[in-house]
Amino acid sequence: MPANRIAPLMAGEALGERHWLLTFHHPETAREARAGQFVMIKAGTSAEPPLRRPFSIMAVDPERETFTLLVKEVGPGSRALCGLPPGGVAQCLGPLGRPFTPPPTGVDALLVAGGYGIAPFWLFAQEISRIGGRARLFYGGRTAADLPLLARFAESAGAVVGATEDGSSGHRGMVTAPLVEWLRGTKTPARLYACGPDAMLRAVAHLAEEWGLAAEVSLDPWMGCGVGTCLGCVVRTQAAGDPRARYRCACTEGPVFDAAQVVWPGEEASSMRRTAAERGVARAEG
Repeated sequence: MPANRIAPLMAGEALGERHWLLTFHHPETAREARAGQFVMIKAGTSAEPPLRRPFSIMAVDPERETFTLLVKEVGPGSRALCGLPPGGVAQCLGPLGRPFTPPPTGVDALLVAGGYGIAPFWLFAQEISRIGGRARLFYGGRTAADLPLLARFAESAGAVVGATEDGSSGHRGMVTAPLVEWLRGTKTPARLYACGPDAMLRAVAHLAEEWGLAAEVSLDPWMGCGVGTCLGCVVRTQAAGDPRARYRCACTEGPVFDAAQVVWPGEEASSMRRTAAERGVARAEG
């Protein structure tokens, strides 16, 4: 169950280019969090800024009762968090949301991350390793500065492919290019997992449809409350038997969704619904 408490900052590490690793004391999150879940957090105990921000949980240490976030300084909320001194406090509610589903035995996990969408995959890679599975990370960004954890993942996980749009690190171009190259060259069963910008998530979802692979995506719509009250984070989804799309809260029914059920902007139906309709037509014609 999520716990709402004051969380002291235990340690902060600057990674460069406005990226920070922030470690907070929060027993419930440290003990119960799963990869893909998040916390709603804001610096200090005052009413300003009025809303907490959602951040994916990157790592946990149950013995020390701490969890770690990867935070990029973007707006006033994230800047306030990154500016906390050791011992400074934050208001924190967590763990929240639906986590990633580990792959079945014998199925490789292909993790596709864009920028600071890398955060949940540190914990997920550890979860997969504990059950004897294998994970391969495809980590992309605009420049090398957008890949602050590339070296650490390579040291800990080994199977890591970097990609940057300007070619400053790893493959030159979109992160989906080396992913497709790998899919073409292997016969190992695989499942896709993605976290990052919407355009990348959509591309990964379409690749999963094209290759006939199961996929989960972690969506990041605007969140106000994190508990399903404000309805600011609704996303359109559609199961195979749904005649029309329905809205689901990313904070409580996500942020991790079956990619085949997501109705992406500009599309009339989910890939799951399209596939079901095509099969229905084929059966009727047969």
